[in-house]
Amino acid sequence: MDGIIRLQRDGAVATVTLNRPETRNSLRLREIGALAEVLSAIPGSGARSLILRGEGGAFCAGRDLKETDPDNDDTQAILRDVINPVFLRIRDLPIPTIAAVRGPALGLGLGLALSCDVTYVAEDAVLGSPFRNIGAILDSGGHHFLAERIGPHRAMEMIVSGRLIPGREAAALGIVNRAFGALDLDAAAAEFARSAAAGPTRAFGYSKLILRTARTLEETLELEARYQADALRTADAREGIRAFQEKRKPTFTGA
Repeated sequence: MDGIIRLQRDGAVATVTLNRPETRNSLRLREIGALAEVLSAIPGSGARSLILRGEGGAFCAGRDLKETDPDNDDTQAILRDVINPVFLRIRDLPIPTIAAVRGPALGLGLGLALSCDVTYVAEDAVLGSPFRNIGAILDSGGHHFLAERIGPHRAMEMIVSGRLIPGREAAALGIVNRAFGALDLDAAAAEFARSAAAGPTRAFGYSKLILRTARTLEETLELEARYQADALRTADAREGIRAFQEKRKPTFTGA
């Protein structure tokens, strides 16, 4: 994709960068498809954590609407077959994922930011649903993510008002994890990603499954019992228990 979707590795940390700064990293359909392909390659790459970020002081201003033709597009098919798989692939990655958000995260960009396990934002970030301005509805999983984090009433207020939420307020509301000064964001995301990659990433993957599937205490307890049994059969668990017994720091490999 001529460097628009960039994948880099630094040890066990993979970084996917959206690199179309002249459009504030808004993406065309072919670039969204390329992002899905890059994400599909992550599980077999040896990466043990992932950072998703944007180049040039912006995360992603959404889908590039210059190519949109409402009268002739098969919008349902475009969303179902091209756009929606990206969020599912981020969700289903078996490693911790971290969004590092500067500037706008709107529409598609909001979905990308909130589909990651952890979302760090700069104080200059703005998140929201500007779809009311074009007579459309929030998509890219936004209804799910916002209702889950701030409740349907606040989600509906954001949708109807179209108000964009600054980074610090988004953290205070619980839409994202934490807000940082713009110059500190990348370092904070990288530190978290390195820490995650050095941890027992198979155990983290089990926790991801529990958090996204359990809805009741009974379901949570059952899944914890199932996946704890699996986790304790891993090499990392054996190493962790030995290190605890020997009073040393464990060395995890993701095995």
